[in-house]
Amino acid sequence: MEKVTEVNEEILNTAPVAEAVEEKAAETPVPAEEPVSPAAPEEEALSNASSDDEETPDDMSQFEELFEQSLRSFQEGEIIEGTVVSVQNDYVMVDIGYKSEGLIPAREFVNGQGNLIVEPGDVVEVLLERWNPEDGTLRLSYSRAIRRKVWDFVIKSFEAKEPVEVTTVSKVKGGLTVRIGDAIGGIKAFLPYSQIDVRPHPNLDSMIGQQFMVSILDYNRKRENVVVSRRELLEKEMQEKKKETLASLEEGQEREGVVKNITDYGVFVDLGGIDGLLHVTDISWGRVEHPSKVFSVGDTVKVKVLSFDREKEKVALGIKQLTEDPWLRAAEKYPEGEKVSGKVVSLTEYGAFVQLEEGVEGLIHVSEMSWTKRIRHPKQVLSVGDEVDTVVLKVDPEARRISLGLKQVRPNPWDLVKERYPEGTVIEGKVKNITEFGLFIGIEEGIDGLVHISDLSWSKRIKHPSEMFKKGDKIQAVVLNIDKEKERFSLGVKQLHPDPWESAPERYPVGSRVSGKITNVTDFGIFVELEEGIEGLIHVSEIAAGRPKSPVGKYETGDEIAAMVINVSPKDRRIGLSIKKMAEDEERSFFSEYSSSKAAPTTLGLLLQEELGQKDKKDSDDQQ
Repeated sequence: MEKVTEVNEEILNTAPVAEAVEEKAAETPVPAEEPVSPAAPEEEALSNASSDDEETPDDMSQFEELFEQSLRSFQEGEIIEGTVVSVQNDYVMVDIGYKSEGLIPAREFVNGQGNLIVEPGDVVEVLLERWNPEDGTLRLSYSRAIRRKVWDFVIKSFEAKEPVEVTTVSKVKGGLTVRIGDAIGGIKAFLPYSQIDVRPHPNLDSMIGQQFMVSILDYNRKRENVVVSRRELLEKEMQEKKKETLASLEEGQEREGVVKNITDYGVFVDLGGIDGLLHVTDISWGRVEHPSKVFSVGDTVKVKVLSFDREKEKVALGIKQLTEDPWLRAAEKYPEGEKVSGKVVSLTEYGAFVQLEEGVEGLIHVSEMSWTKRIRHPKQVLSVGDEVDTVVLKVDPEARRISLGLKQVRPNPWDLVKERYPEGTVIEGKVKNITEFGLFIGIEEGIDGLVHISDLSWSKRIKHPSEMFKKGDKIQAVVLNIDKEKERFSLGVKQLHPDPWESAPERYPVGSRVSGKITNVTDFGIFVELEEGIEGLIHVSEIAAGRPKSPVGKYETGDEIAAMVINVSPKDRRIGLSIKKMAEDEERSFFSEYSSSKAAPTTLGLLLQEELGQKDKKDSDDQQ
């Protein structure tokens, strides 16, 4: 192996493992060094000389080197080169040319992976911490020798204002702890939060273990404090890049940049010392829920320069402008009446948006979702993510709108219903719903027919349909009308039976005498029920001879009353009655009967005379 004297980049991240090994080694007792009695230099030289019969120039030079080493005086705190003699589990033996070898704990040679970095024969630099000429014992340290060299490097870099490489060790209050040098002899430095980046860093934990260059702001060797800055170097680098970028930046250019920050309204992209804003509306021709769904900090992106203010250094960027606007060919690609497929990307109260391709969305209005069902919200039919088939209803490229229909994919059931149930057809179904104005009867899936309250009975006065039916009842009805445009299906129950008003003229001929119960008394007349569902009106002028007077207070509801039919109108559903004409008719009838029973007098005087004679005779009989 080569000489181990420089800071090894391979072991920059080995602090945790080295500390673990150090703790383990601390628990294991290091065998005490046995003093070795040094041999006299003269004796060692003579011994070497006697081994050969003849002395050579090489032997002489080796002898002189050994002699000089034996006379060397060591100083504590000195960094000395030594050779690794042996490597054990707990210690490494190093020969520095003294009469005895030094033992260094093995933990000082452990890298970040927990492996020793030396083997016998390697040349290393060590610090002589203590030595005793009397007994020949040595105390050496490899890590302290490296640490001293790192400090020398730090001081030199600070004075020369040169950057140094560090490795992030941990996050601490107010910033980060970084290490200058490797895990064995490196020294820790403080990187304040304000000096980490040009902008507040969103995640310091992500920087643990990273390596980067910093400048040394200050140091105190006595207290072993070092303060560094990464921001200072980044700002210098940005200024240089900024000059180059500003000199070459032009509107319409296509450039590459790096995502630096993500907000709700867009993305800031570093173009090289200057940031441009990529607004959320310029990311894609299609829908972008949030920029963070598309980008991450650090992403490299290709953008187009939309506008550039050189004085204010403001740059507007776009990505969608790198491709053609899909709406330019929308009318050609999606003609009206065409069946197209897409993905539901959003739901609102009034409809669902369907993506036909990136940048082109169509709206299915809630009214275009079903032929038969009343859809109050699109979620009753669709969900975000659904793949659906639709029909293009209208395309407006200028307004960037496409109207789609979901129900148009299937035949309109109202077309079939009109053919299947012509007017006059008697159908049977269950009452599905009851309202104040009528009954809804299920005809087919999604199609209900309405029986209006006025079509429930010819004769009964119905205040609410629930008086006659309840939900779930199976009833028959007659198809009255089907309005395809308004999607209305009108039914009637009373039409199952003949209209009693059609035969009213035969049952209540003009001049006939009828009787019934008074149902209502008003200032203009009296209503009389002749039979269930058929009423006649005695107008105030037909109550009595003379000037009409209000019948209110003279007649009561529920009283029986007789009158004469004076007119019948089945079309208007009216029957006119008269008490006055009935009385006149009775009077004429009385005189008619009376005249026919006796000889008719020739004069009015004779009639009166006859009447008086009869009266006198009656009085005489009474007196007797």
